[in-house]
Amino acid sequence: MTHDEAPGLPLPVLGRALQGAGVAAVLLDPTAPVPTILWANDSFGRLTGHLPDDVVGLPVTVLESDEGSALDLDAVRAAMGPSSDGTPVTWRMLNRRADGAHLWCEYALSQVRGGDGQVEAWLALLSDVSGQVRDAAGRAGAVRRAETAESVVSMVSGVSRLLNDMEYPFVLRDICAAYGRGVVAWGGFFLDDGGLGYSDGVPPVALSRPRRSPVSTDALGDARVVGESAGTPTDVTTFIDPLRELVDGYVTGPVDFPLATTYPAGSDAATVSAEVRERAGLLDAPGDGPGVPVAQVVVVPGRRAVHGVFVSLRTVDGVDDETSARLVTALVDRVAVGVDTLRLHAREHTLAETLQRSMLPEQVEVAGLDVWTYYAPTSDDAQIGGDWYDILQIDEEIAGVVIGDVVGHDIEAAATMGQLRSVVRSYAFELTVPGPVLERVDQLVAGMRVQRSASLVYATLRRTTGPRPARSDEVSGSAAASGASASDAGRGVRWRLEYSRAGHLPPLLVRRGVVTQLDGAGGALVGFGSRARTTAATTLEPGDTLVLYTDGLIERRDRALRQGLDALVSTAASITATDAAGIGEELLARLAEAPEDDVAVVVVRVPDPARDGLLPTVSPRSRRWVLPSEPASIGRARHAVLRTCQAWEIADVSSAELVVSELVANGVLHGWGHIALRLFDTGDGLRIEVEDSNPSPPVTTDGHANRLGGYGMQIVERLADWGWRPSGTGKLVWAKVRPVTPRPAQPGA
Repeated sequence: MTHDEAPGLPLPVLGRALQGAGVAAVLLDPTAPVPTILWANDSFGRLTGHLPDDVVGLPVTVLESDEGSALDLDAVRAAMGPSSDGTPVTWRMLNRRADGAHLWCEYALSQVRGGDGQVEAWLALLSDVSGQVRDAAGRAGAVRRAETAESVVSMVSGVSRLLNDMEYPFVLRDICAAYGRGVVAWGGFFLDDGGLGYSDGVPPVALSRPRRSPVSTDALGDARVVGESAGTPTDVTTFIDPLRELVDGYVTGPVDFPLATTYPAGSDAATVSAEVRERAGLLDAPGDGPGVPVAQVVVVPGRRAVHGVFVSLRTVDGVDDETSARLVTALVDRVAVGVDTLRLHAREHTLAETLQRSMLPEQVEVAGLDVWTYYAPTSDDAQIGGDWYDILQIDEEIAGVVIGDVVGHDIEAAATMGQLRSVVRSYAFELTVPGPVLERVDQLVAGMRVQRSASLVYATLRRTTGPRPARSDEVSGSAAASGASASDAGRGVRWRLEYSRAGHLPPLLVRRGVVTQLDGAGGALVGFGSRARTTAATTLEPGDTLVLYTDGLIERRDRALRQGLDALVSTAASITATDAAGIGEELLARLAEAPEDDVAVVVVRVPDPARDGLLPTVSPRSRRWVLPSEPASIGRARHAVLRTCQAWEIADVSSAELVVSELVANGVLHGWGHIALRLFDTGDGLRIEVEDSNPSPPVTTDGHANRLGGYGMQIVERLADWGWRPSGTGKLVWAKVRPVTPRPAQPGA
């Protein structure tokens, strides 16, 4: 520094001022490869702990901390070069004091020029900014924590919404996708239904995966072998699957699961490892290199047994490891509760529906009558209803028909229904007139002190022959409804209908497009009859249809019951189907697409041999059944196909029966919930559709090793064109039965 640079002050004064300044200062020699310290003042010693004389001649990097970033000398030289305008250069650097402590210093570097204008030295002023750095880091950390907390809250909220609908077929997939945004790099649920398998959703009932067995060491190859004693590896004879050990409760989690290890084929470890590597995009990583991470596996506990495991890969971005672990634990616990609840409700619902259906009769055959029955509950939970029907073959000439509705959707309603069904059956076989039957039912119900209100219609049909008799006790309007001439009346078998109603909606008589409400013989609800029950009667002629139903068929929240009844009458009048099943299916298709209550329907039609084959059928040639997921539904489906093919005059019934048997059997074995069966007359064959709640597609296999079965879809493939598509929460499998080409006549035959 020259005197000319500080006019009016002698150089020694400036030197002493700089020496005693309260700011740490050093002079650096810029000509050295790494600028060296030429001089340091006392404040530098107090700030850094290094004595000024001790650092003279040392490079300025002596102050750097190994835990910080190195000084960018190239950038400094570029900023302080000859072309510089003299503006000081500043930067911050983490320094290490002589005692090992760390501090953040801000450097302000300027040039010291001689009288000739050449740069003689650099002057660096150091300030302790550790407090500012900590404050800034604290603020940045607070911002990051706030952003992370907001992200976590948003994620947890979204996951909570997903967990509220565990029946959604992709609930687990979407939950894992949500956790993949900052909590884990990848995550997936593997449910243990006989063997660990990746699951997008939660089947309400456990799937039947083959249970995997211990693997012999002959098939291990390079796989890790775990024995009873870690110190005696030569005594090991089987591979002990680490994931199976975890699921079966022999070890507790979470556990680390190396994906780079080669596991024996067929083991849970091999299945999970391959699935994770494929879904997490790790297939291109070397088999045992650093590119394959170690997964963490957490058990998904259940009330009675482990449901499966949650496998995750860690992430370097997002929440910290401790928060991630807590979030994963919370997620797994909530999913476990959801799986337990879903499967408990599914079991209860199946049990309740089985109980309900066990009280309903099988489809019966009444000689001389075409009878079709239908029942479907609409409850989404484990509740059951009180609707029921019954068909009685009292003797060879008399059939009984009952339809009723007990108020409520619970076990008490079902129990009341079962009691009433038994009581009506008992008196129906003892008495043949409906009115007295209901009187006896009233007396018994009153004595039993049944708390639930119930309505019902009991009717008998007695076979008659000859001209239709004109009776004074027939319902008004029945004669007008007949529209038949005397010659018509003398054709075919007739049935005398007698009925009595206990607070129930009137049955419908459909005769050649004219509908009559059989509203006679009305009375109070069951058990509340204070007067004698009456009996109304009419005669059913060939071609007539009788429709009995519960209010679930017509009752809706957005309209009055009378409007629903008018809609039923109008629909029944326009139906052109000529068989009971066709009539019933059209009623359901037009009126019961979205029922708000249980629905029970009985359709009884008197065949008309002289007219049935001549009437044009312009109705939709389709049928629909809703079947429970139980083995008995397979036989019911075959029966439905047989009767439908007969009504539609479709040949090749044996092939159709076999195809529907295999499709429904697959739905019962691998699906859950109700099974929907639909039949369509396509004009050139029969189309069969079976819908269940399992979204997994059907697979054509070569059978199951060491056990029977597995050829179902091969059979379908031989007999029909088939395919499948997603449908709602499950899948729909269709098959079009190929028509059989008649064999050419053999010569001489």
